[in-house]
Amino acid sequence: MNFPLLTALETEALLLSMRIAFWSVTVGLPFGIAVAWLLARRNFFGKALLDSLIHLPLVVPPVVVGYLLLVTLGRSGWLGAWLFDAFEITVIFTWKGAAIAAGIMAFPLMVRAIRLSMEAVDQRLEVAARTLGASRIGVFFSITLPLSLPGILTGAVLAYARALGEFGATITFVSNIPGETRTLPLALFTFTQTPGGEDSAVRLVVISFILAIAAMLLSEFIARRVRRRIEA
Repeated sequence: MNFPLLTALETEALLLSMRIAFWSVTVGLPFGIAVAWLLARRNFFGKALLDSLIHLPLVVPPVVVGYLLLVTLGRSGWLGAWLFDAFEITVIFTWKGAAIAAGIMAFPLMVRAIRLSMEAVDQRLEVAARTLGASRIGVFFSITLPLSLPGILTGAVLAYARALGEFGATITFVSNIPGETRTLPLALFTFTQTPGGEDSAVRLVVISFILAIAAMLLSEFIARRVRRRIEA
C-alpha cells in the first residue's frame, strides 16, 4: 500500500505510526475510563499523588519516560526479564514497545478529557438511579458512561493524535528501526539528518500538521454531535 506523492519509506512510517497509535489508544482507553472515574467520583488518601503521577508524562522530558521503560521492560529490567523468562515476551525494540511508550505519553490527555466530562455529569441523576435500586455498576453503564461519551471520544482522539507525534520516549525505549519502530516523527528526524532528505522531511512535516489539525477538528466535531444527541 502506498499513498500518492509519498515514497515507500514515508508510507511505511505513516502506516506504522497509525498502527501504533491505534493500539496504544485501544488498550489504554479502558484504563483511562477507570482512572478518570476514580479521580472524578472518589475521595481517598493519596488521590492528589495519583493525579500527579498520571499527569507526570506531560511535565517530565519524554526521554525520562523512555529510560524508565528501558530499565523496567528491557531484557535486563525486572519486569522485562520476567516476561521473557516466563512467556518469552519481548517488547523492547519492537512496535509493541513503541505502542506502550506512545500510550503512556498520551494517557494523561485521555484521562483529563474523560475526567472533566464525568465531573460535568449531574450526580443527582446517579443518586436517583441508586435510590430506585440500580447497582453502582448499573448506574455507571446506564448513566455515567453514556453522559460522559463526548469526553471519552474527545480524549481518545486527542490521545491518538498525541501517540502519532510521540518521539522522545519511543526512540529511547525502542530505538529507530526501519519497518519496526521508525514512526512518523522518527522518520522525520532521520530525514533531517540524511543528506538529500529535505524533500521527504518537508512532506512528513506537512502530513504531521494535517493529522494534528484533523484530529483536533474531529474531536470537537464528535463532542458536539454526541452532546447534541444527549441533550435532545
